[in-house]
Amino acid sequence: MAGASDNMISMLSFRHAILLLLVSLVALTGCRGDGDVVEDESITAVELYENAKKAMNNGSYERAIRQYRLLQSRFPFGRYAEQSQLELAYSYFKNFDPELADATLDRFLRTYPTHQNADYAYYLKGLIGFSRNRGVLTRLLGISTSNRDLEFARDAFRSFGELIQRYPDSRYAEDARDRMLYLRDEMAAYEVEVARYYMRRKAYIAAANRAKYVVENYQEAPQSGDALAIMTEAYELLEFPELSEDAYRVLRLNYPEHPYITGRYEKESLLRRLWPFD
Repeated sequence: MAGASDNMISMLSFRHAILLLLVSLVALTGCRGDGDVVEDESITAVELYENAKKAMNNGSYERAIRQYRLLQSRFPFGRYAEQSQLELAYSYFKNFDPELADATLDRFLRTYPTHQNADYAYYLKGLIGFSRNRGVLTRLLGISTSNRDLEFARDAFRSFGELIQRYPDSRYAEDARDRMLYLRDEMAAYEVEVARYYMRRKAYIAAANRAKYVVENYQEAPQSGDALAIMTEAYELLEFPELSEDAYRVLRLNYPEHPYITGRYEKESLLRRLWPFD
């Protein structure tokens, strides 16, 4: 009988442990360990927003994203829903999810085109493209990205341009202008690199067209001098002397110290004179 009694006690202890475990699991479904309230239907929009904002400010971006998304699903209208879209986009951005950040900003601008913080939305879109354009090696080692596909740079350039055009007095406008100058030079360098590639391949029409694009679209970029030199050379090789002379005249007027016209390469062939800056 003693053995049966011991078995009964062990069975009751086991059942008691299971019951405690189930109670704990039920409690956890109502409140997760990271503070995310899930099943509490009484929580207000203000409380959700403040919880999300606190998580974002503390750098807990995954938690912030869950809170912001919960806020938008429960309270899809009102000022907290509007502002939370911007902060959700920022949290996505900081959590290394640029695609969702960009999509969230696009949705925000479509839904609230006249929002008081729309300038920030354009600025953040620009920052997303700007950061995607600059890889880890570029940031750490200073490696040029001029030979990469600059799709993200163009997206950032457009977003910063929208900001400046729509909100010239925005507090983000000055930084946007500085970043646009950097992007302009990088895109111009990319086009010149492509034009040089075509010159080496003796695809002179393609080279002239890429160089012409730089001159027409990035006039103030330092690489415009190189582009004019390429145009001069390419048109000469294509036997378009008037076009070659026009490009050379503009080069001489705007870049009188450019290696192509300083005379240092005067005794070398035209093709070799073109590449002192390779």
